[in-house]
Order: sequence, then C-alpha cells, then structure tokens
Amino acid sequence: MSQLDHATTAKASSAPHGTPLETPPRATATLAVTSAATAVALMTYTAPMVTLPDTAAALHTPVSAQAWLLNGTPLGLAALLLVAGSLADDYGRRRIFLSGTIALGITTALGALATSTWLFTLARVAQGAASAAILASSLGLLVHAFPTARGRLHATGVWGAFVSGGIALGPLLAGGIAQTLDWRIAYAVLGGAALLVALLGTRALTESRASRGGRPDLAGAFTFGLALVALVAALTLGRDGWLRPSVGLLLAAFVVLTTAFVFVEHRTRTPMIDLSLLRHRGFLASSASGLFMGLAVISLFSFLPALLQRTLGLSALDTAWLFLLWSGLSFAVALQARRLAGRVSPRHQLALGFALHAVGVLTMLGALDAGSWTRLLPGFLISGVGSGLLNAALPLVAVESVPATRAAMGSGAQQTFRYIGSCAGVALTIAIVTSTGGLAHGADIAIAVSAGLALVAGASVLALRDRPDVSRA
Repeated sequence: MSQLDHATTAKASSAPHGTPLETPPRATATLAVTSAATAVALMTYTAPMVTLPDTAAALHTPVSAQAWLLNGTPLGLAALLLVAGSLADDYGRRRIFLSGTIALGITTALGALATSTWLFTLARVAQGAASAAILASSLGLLVHAFPTARGRLHATGVWGAFVSGGIALGPLLAGGIAQTLDWRIAYAVLGGAALLVALLGTRALTESRASRGGRPDLAGAFTFGLALVALVAALTLGRDGWLRPSVGLLLAAFVVLTTAFVFVEHRTRTPMIDLSLLRHRGFLASSASGLFMGLAVISLFSFLPALLQRTLGLSALDTAWLFLLWSGLSFAVALQARRLAGRVSPRHQLALGFALHAVGVLTMLGALDAGSWTRLLPGFLISGVGSGLLNAALPLVAVESVPATRAAMGSGAQQTFRYIGSCAGVALTIAIVTSTGGLAHGADIAIAVSAGLALVAGASVLALRDRPDVSRA
C-alpha cells in the first residue's frame, strides 16, 4: 500500500469510537466530481441510441455498418480501460482522470463535426478511450478518499447510481436536442459539460498512486486493442454470412492476438492485468458479471431505441422518454441499493439483477409485432430494477476483488469485460435483428437470447461462491 493510502487509513482509524464516519477532507468533493464525470461519460456513450436513424441518414451509413456508430465508444472503452487503470495506479489517478475528462470534452465536440461514418466512428473510439481514463481512475480516487468499508460502500453505491443516471439522461438530452435543433448540437453540449467537470476537478481532487515502477504496458494495450477490433469486425461482417473467408480470418486473428496478449502479460514487469487474479473467484465473479452485463443488458438496450423508431414510428424524443422508464428506475434503485448492505451479499444482488432482467425482457416478446409500445412498459420497469441492482453491486465487487492499492486496475478489468460484452453484444444483436425474417421477429429472437444470457450470468455468479482469496492491502 502506498504512503498516501497508509495515511488516509490511519486517519480514518484514529476517529474516536462512536463518532460519525470520518473521511479525508476532500472525500465529498471527490465523490461529486467523479460521479459527475462518470455521468457525462455515460451520457456521451448512450447519446446515439435514440439518434441512430438521424445520424445514419446524415452520414449515409448502411444498416450493415450501423453497429460501428454504436460500437465506437465501447470499443475504445474496452481497449483502453485496463491500461488506463494501470496508468492511474502507477502515475497518478488525479492526473489520468483530468486528462481523460479534457480529452472527452474535445473528442465529443469533434464528433459533432464528423461528415462520414468512419470519421464519426473514430471520434467515438476516441471518446471511449477518454471515458476509459475517467471510469478506471474514478474508483481508484474513491477508494483513496473513502478508506473504510462503510465509506467505500456509500461511495461506490452513489457512483454506480450515476452510471445509471448518465445512461438515463444521455438519450433524453440527445433526443430533445435532435427533435428541436440538430443531433450534432448534443455532442457540442456534452463536450462543454466534460470540460466544465475537468475545471472543477483541478480544484477538488487530490493525487494518489500506488506505483509499481516500470514502463506502461504498451505492447499489451496494442495487442488487446487489435484483438477487440478483430472480434467486433467479425461479428459485424457476420451479418452477411458467418462462413465468409473474411469472417473466419478475423476470428482467427482475434484468437492469435488474444494469445499474444496473454504471452505479453506473462512477460512484462508491469502488466495491464495481473493474470494470476483469474484464479480468484471474487475477481472471476466480477469479470463474468461485467461481461454478461454488456452481452445481455447493454447490447439489447443500445439498439432497442432505434428499433422502436423503425417499427413503431416513435420520434427520437418519444423513444427517449420511454427509455427513461428503464434507465431512470435503474438510477433510483442503484442509489438506494446500499441499504441492502448486510442483508443481501453483492453476489446475490448480482444474481437477482440478472434474473429480473431476464424476466423483464421476456414480457416484451411480441410487443413490436403487435405494434404496441404499452406492452413494453412492464418489461422496462422490471428490467430497470434489475439493472439498478447490477450497477450498484458491480463497482463494489470490482474494488473488493483486488488489493486496495490496485483498485483502479480492478475497476478497469471489470469494466473492460463489460464493454467487451457490449461491443460483441451490439454487433450480435444487430445481426440477429436484421437477418431473420423481419425486424419484429428478429427483435423477439434477440430478446430471447438476452434473457438466456442473463440467466446464465446469474447462475455463474452464484456458482462462484465467495472465498477470502484476495487479501486487501
């Protein structure tokens, strides 16, 4: 543990017994700034969900390539979260956080100026890379600011709620601006919001690190990023035929690059991810939960708003309000889920969240074919509760599955798996919906797949029983 971590822990433990919980002086400000930046990052991530038809029309993007418009940001997130977490721990969490927030502001504003599918996708990938720096360093900053278990429970609960809050507000903001002005204005507004948070962070945040020495794992970041690009490209092209040579070559490239990544991580002194953690059930539960969150939950609800506009004729703003039932309830539940502490373990909370998502989306079967948006309401509400439980438990499981000095890396690892699942899931969802006898029929198949994956996730989390296998420094 670093000297800074020792100092904050000693200060917290020196509080008289029975006095209110004491945290470092900037703890509240740290929580406010990191939560605000996280919300802006997630708003940027979810903004295209309701503006996809308008964006695709403006950029002349064919249906087969629209997965890239949604997958740019999660691709950047998945590729850079691990290295961002390692850089934050080694070179300063405040430094990486502020760099990411400034970069998010600039790249989001540039996205508004894109004139082609590939320029917009590149801007979105850059936004994902910037968001990776924010998300990975945020939990590291919170673990340093809230060194006690009780404080950490409160902080991660609030932070997880703002993940849901950003998901809720992004489509609403983008849909409202797109209906009254232009979809590009939404990105300019979000870019300005990110720069404002960066300005506040320069005064509110204090630096912390847990340096291991050595150089950044650039080779690992390079091979891992290329592996993800190969996987997403294969899933996107697979819509036009899974047996095509190009799809096979991309899948083979994914396997080779993943093997190379594992080899690099075993040989480097400062790896992006400590692969020995994969032997620990807590870390496996965290990683698997993140992966299935992306595969089962995020992927379906990323494409569903555009699907509602195409099948039910809803406007971008109407879709955003409907989407708010799911994401807004997710925010409220995540904010209150900390009250479950001591009564429901994070592992059981994750399993319950996945089960509720499965039940919720299964109630939506047949709604699009019937042309009824009201039949979607129970599913949005039930799945929203499940998503809130997941967003509240995931950050806590992530930081508790690794030593305290590696909190940013643990956060980066879990979120990396989340956005790997999101990238793969979005490409797979679009492929299923658009290649099976009509959008409504394809949507039902995608819903059934999402429910099945969620049930597998819940069973997997329960199978990975808690063991004290990672000692916290």
